[in-house]
Amino acid sequence: MINKLLAMEVFVQVVDTGGFTRAAETLKLPKATVTTLIQSLEASLSVKLLNRTTRHVGVTAEGASFYERCLRILSEVRDAEDAVSLHRLSPSGRLRADVPTGLASEVIIPALPDFFERYPDIRLELGCSDRPVDLLEEGVDCAIRGGRQLADSRLIARSVGTMHYATCASPAYLERHGRPLHPNDLVHHRCVNYFSARTGKTFDWYFTRAEERVQVALSSHIALSDSYAYTAAGLSGLGIVQMADFLMTPWVRDGRLVTVLDDWANEPLPVYAVYPENRHLSTKVRVFVDWIAELFANTGTLRREPSTVAGQSTR
Repeated sequence: MINKLLAMEVFVQVVDTGGFTRAAETLKLPKATVTTLIQSLEASLSVKLLNRTTRHVGVTAEGASFYERCLRILSEVRDAEDAVSLHRLSPSGRLRADVPTGLASEVIIPALPDFFERYPDIRLELGCSDRPVDLLEEGVDCAIRGGRQLADSRLIARSVGTMHYATCASPAYLERHGRPLHPNDLVHHRCVNYFSARTGKTFDWYFTRAEERVQVALSSHIALSDSYAYTAAGLSGLGIVQMADFLMTPWVRDGRLVTVLDDWANEPLPVYAVYPENRHLSTKVRVFVDWIAELFANTGTLRREPSTVAGQSTR
């Protein structure tokens, strides 16, 4: 007799990831075990749940209906487990999260001793990159992302803070090229662009002053997709840069970067904790997201209210 709950969880993972191999990797099970569990589940139900080819796994109509029921059943089981564990145990187990590189290195990792003091039984796997991950396909429990709109409708988002930006250049660059006095002047300067590693799209720059709002799309001689490489480009005098002010502040303070357009505010970017909508928000994910929100609330450049970088209002 098969373990029905395990078989349901395996089935859900196969549907979510679109394949037996990825489901096996996510669940850390042998692929043969995943295959056997699905076959046994179909045999016990006397129904075909999946259409399989050499390159694709799709769900049947009966499988789609069963998938929705599995989600509800697994969610109720985990709710019951969490209700008990909250009274007798601290959250435990593997937690896989993904965060942008700069945010991880400058804000989150330095504060992790506090997280592990509170939750010593959680095993955190922290992916650090500026490449947007597919949470479902890559088996990620939650991710921290900045954006004005979420591209993936399958994700639930919780607002945890606001990322403020600074526009800067090196003293050597400003000595050679002068200072822009208005955002529109940037089209006559050498600016460093940042692009999405997922889509290749270059991000526009946003400025506000009183009731005026300016959106600037800049051509550039160099574009980068990593926050640290982007900061290095500004320090090297390659052009004007616009980056999260928690990355820029140390360089502004020691004089290696200088803020420009100080009478303009750089439009802030909302920051979210995101997780799949068809996943139960387990206790370990919930406490991690709560901790992130608390951390950002105590970090000046990530709070939702206005913040200042070296005298420059970034709103």
